[in-house]
Amino acid sequence: MLDFVKRELKDLKKAGLIREFKTISAIKGSRVKIDGKWYISFCTNDYLGLSQHPRVIKAVQKAIKDVGWGSGASRLMAGTFSYHKALETEIAKFKYADDALLFTSGYAANLGVITTLITDKDIIFCDQLNHASLVDASRLTKAKLDIYRHRDTKHLEELLQKACSCVHEFKTSRVRPTYQHINLSTCKLFIISDAIFSMDGDAAPLVEIVRLAKEYNAITIIDEAHSTGVLGKHGRGLAEHLKTEKEVDISIGTLSKAIGSIGGFVTGSRELIGYLRSKSRPFIFTTALPPAACAASMEAIKIIRENTGLRKKLWDNTDYIKMQLTKYGFDFRESETPIIPIMIGDTKKTLEISQYLWKNGLFIPAIRPPTVPVGESRLRITITAMHTRKELDILLKHLAESINNRIKRI
Repeated sequence: MLDFVKRELKDLKKAGLIREFKTISAIKGSRVKIDGKWYISFCTNDYLGLSQHPRVIKAVQKAIKDVGWGSGASRLMAGTFSYHKALETEIAKFKYADDALLFTSGYAANLGVITTLITDKDIIFCDQLNHASLVDASRLTKAKLDIYRHRDTKHLEELLQKACSCVHEFKTSRVRPTYQHINLSTCKLFIISDAIFSMDGDAAPLVEIVRLAKEYNAITIIDEAHSTGVLGKHGRGLAEHLKTEKEVDISIGTLSKAIGSIGGFVTGSRELIGYLRSKSRPFIFTTALPPAACAASMEAIKIIRENTGLRKKLWDNTDYIKMQLTKYGFDFRESETPIIPIMIGDTKKTLEISQYLWKNGLFIPAIRPPTVPVGESRLRITITAMHTRKELDILLKHLAESINNRIKRI
């Protein structure tokens, strides 16, 4: 019955697309222990190192002592603890929002928000390189899905104009050749985008997106997963950095990256949060986050608000490595963040380089299709506040050696 699985696994292996785990047994700063050996990790999303912060660890220990580890039920049954409510209050305060709602992951937050608010009677405008969770959730709504070219606001406006033209045609009883399954008298328009794109490290043109949303009466849903704790004067994300927080309708985030914990969240009006609490299936039918995980997130957010030094160290490291990579002639696209893609192209070559780095004590997995398009395999480097200048120089040295025939010497 499952012979097709064997056949497809064989094809995946031949194409160099088999995935295998690297199992971490210990962690200390930027270094991880795998199979008894220590490696410098350049692939974690724990940008500020808060998962190891003494205050976070202490908060977790206290929560476990108070209420144990597991939550034991969904939030609407017996799974809501004081830790959940305190964290939602802290997130709303942090994001300058009326209210917030927790989900078990960033993926679940995107799924829960998008599939609850959007129906098959609506139209979604989705960036070409949005995260899989945004794409999957959009598809599940069965709404008309219009993909605009990556960060191309001119293309986005063309699609918005086309949709609005069809609405006008409908209202004036003209022929409407497009959107035939949409009730154009009641349909809603949604623009959905990552704030920071996870494979290229570039930022969404958020100022233009909110301008277009206002002009065409569209609702914006922005995923601040990789920008929360990283961008903005207070670490609130790209919208804070670009001063567009009041213009973004719905902000989604994750607790598993710069916050160093686990879970996802959405912020917005009290009416929005109340509606999601009562209607969102991925929220209603999922066991709640462990209270101790909420304690970790809450303490981490407090540290982000109080300690700008961690963000400064992160950006000092990021600026330094990008300056050096530019000197060496590496192609890291238009990365604007600590996510730095070293473009290789060929899958086999990317795997070989990743393995070379591994043998030299550097943990940098190869990113291959289907995570990225065919022909765009890469090394995805993430810089953190934990990295030392010496470790960054080690990275540069071995990158230069591993891609010797592709670089220019200083």
